[in-house]
Amino acid sequence: MIKLFKIQSPFQPAGDQPQTIEKLNNQRPGLSTLMGVTGSGKTYTIAHVIQNQEKPVLILAPNKTLAAQLYEEFSLFFPKNKVCYFVSYYDYYQPESYIPSQDIYIAKETKINPEIERLRVEASASLINRRDTIVIASVSAIYSLGNPSDYRNLAFSINKNQKIDRETLMSQLIKIQYKRNDVESSSGTFQVFGTTIEVILPYQKEKLRIELFKGAIDTLQWVDRFNNTVKMELDNTIIFPAKHFVMPEEQKKKALITIENELKEWLPQLKKEIYKERLYQRVMHDIELIRETGFCSGIENYSSHFDGRIEGQPPYCLFDFFPEDFLIAIDESHLTIPQLRGMYAGDKSRKSNLIEYGFRLPSAYNNRPLKFEEIERYFKDVIFVSATPGPYELEKSTEIVEQIIRPTGLIDPTVTIHSRKDQMNHLCNEIQKTTEQGFRTLVMVMTKKLAEDTADYLENKKISVCYLHSELKTPQRSELIQKLRLGVFDCLVGVNLLREGLDIPEVALVAIMDADLESFLRDKRSLIQIIGRAARNKQAHVILYADKITDSMKLALEETARRRGLQAQYNKDHNITAQTVSRTVVKSIIDIQKTIAQASKRKQTSKKSIATEFNSYSIPELEAQMNEAAERFDFETAIAIRDYLLKK
Repeated sequence: MIKLFKIQSPFQPAGDQPQTIEKLNNQRPGLSTLMGVTGSGKTYTIAHVIQNQEKPVLILAPNKTLAAQLYEEFSLFFPKNKVCYFVSYYDYYQPESYIPSQDIYIAKETKINPEIERLRVEASASLINRRDTIVIASVSAIYSLGNPSDYRNLAFSINKNQKIDRETLMSQLIKIQYKRNDVESSSGTFQVFGTTIEVILPYQKEKLRIELFKGAIDTLQWVDRFNNTVKMELDNTIIFPAKHFVMPEEQKKKALITIENELKEWLPQLKKEIYKERLYQRVMHDIELIRETGFCSGIENYSSHFDGRIEGQPPYCLFDFFPEDFLIAIDESHLTIPQLRGMYAGDKSRKSNLIEYGFRLPSAYNNRPLKFEEIERYFKDVIFVSATPGPYELEKSTEIVEQIIRPTGLIDPTVTIHSRKDQMNHLCNEIQKTTEQGFRTLVMVMTKKLAEDTADYLENKKISVCYLHSELKTPQRSELIQKLRLGVFDCLVGVNLLREGLDIPEVALVAIMDADLESFLRDKRSLIQIIGRAARNKQAHVILYADKITDSMKLALEETARRRGLQAQYNKDHNITAQTVSRTVVKSIIDIQKTIAQASKRKQTSKKSIATEFNSYSIPELEAQMNEAAERFDFETAIAIRDYLLKK
């Protein structure tokens, strides 16, 4: 029998991996925890478990950076299968909110990244179209998405020699959210050249060329988007909708009726006339826009009407695009599970003011992330993956599998404690020793300000240093890490460098400042994770700067010592000599992050060109254009002009 998934790798499982893979395979389906030390090859272990499954896979990561790293790794492991990327498509997101105490309404403001939007559609289309799909996702997976049944049913197939005229084909494309754009060939658009139609499918690298002749499809081809060279001749294909939120015309008409009915029922319950007037104007305007164009700003707040959901029924999300039986792997579960738990409460709190003060209908509550108990309904076959799993994973798992022995033979680093007295001079000396050996240093501090101040201090001591924290964007963080590996910097200072999933074999020293301050950043789990940052270099050493040994420090030191003992004994029994991990420094950030960053820049450039165009008009002329654009419901242009005038 041919396997659905097939790993391509020059390496074979080693260390604890073979027994871990066997145990996890034996537990399928079910709930298991893979408790693997940093650098033990947990991702490779999960890849081997996937290879033994005959069903789609969802891998959840706690942030975009780790999701991108996993996407790259699984794409290399499974080049013959479909590996997809599904994260929030916002480069910038300011949610709609209202502050009653100051009477301030904050409109929703977003900047959507077109490349991530394309990748999201690609993921959902792949899940419907093929079974050998692995989706790498962030917690964005639990947020409201279109109805998968509508998405599937509105897709249509086309065949060579099929009888269809140009207007009918164009009408079908427009019906499923494709837009005609004969100037710019962006994702989700189509272009018309006489009897030839070229469709830019969001889920396909090549564009689809359809040539018509005498009222029938004469040629179907996959064509290179940039060179226009023919890649493949087709006999048939399926065209899926360009966006997730699509609906049949009849369903749209019913939804508009139920929205208006809800408005009539809710208006008498609002306390003041101004609230009633505000809500009536907004909802009726939205209804008119949806009726005429099929869309309005904030249409997701009416999603329960379009889906036909009753009060309290969970929204559709990425999980619903999977078949009944699929495998979930939750990476860094000690971080991801709390995120999944907290999303619903935050969303509901924000919307309560919008509904109470006449900005939204109560049905807006139904456009929400899933509650945790709703997410658990999908937990039929789950592997929790973490070096330090949380209480939920440990309680729910029927099998907890430890992966302590690394394939490289590396053992956990030695750990020493140094007093805070004279700590900076001691740190400088240790960094210089590490640099002289040809290695790098990570310094962990408690706050952003401390990261900047510590970096300034070290720089004054002639140490080549940089700092890294959450205010730096993902591409900048990735670029700094690359420069650290290349030796442009010798030391990196940060607050919580765990979020990067740092894989830096060149790091031989990790210094943890304020290690005795009991807190989230210095509890047992965090300390074990930080110590693990040095576990890819056989010369590695960790220094805890502290004046006392806290309970968290004691537990972290005991666990590290236990692991070191097991690893050293294994090496002795099998005559293994530990080797520092050798990994090539890639030229730039992960390919998918690079593509996403370029898409964001292209969009910014496009906006700048619009602003340049406005420069040639006077303010009265622009005000007139803005009003005309608003009257014809071209609100994007009207808003762009308004924003330009506000900056003048």
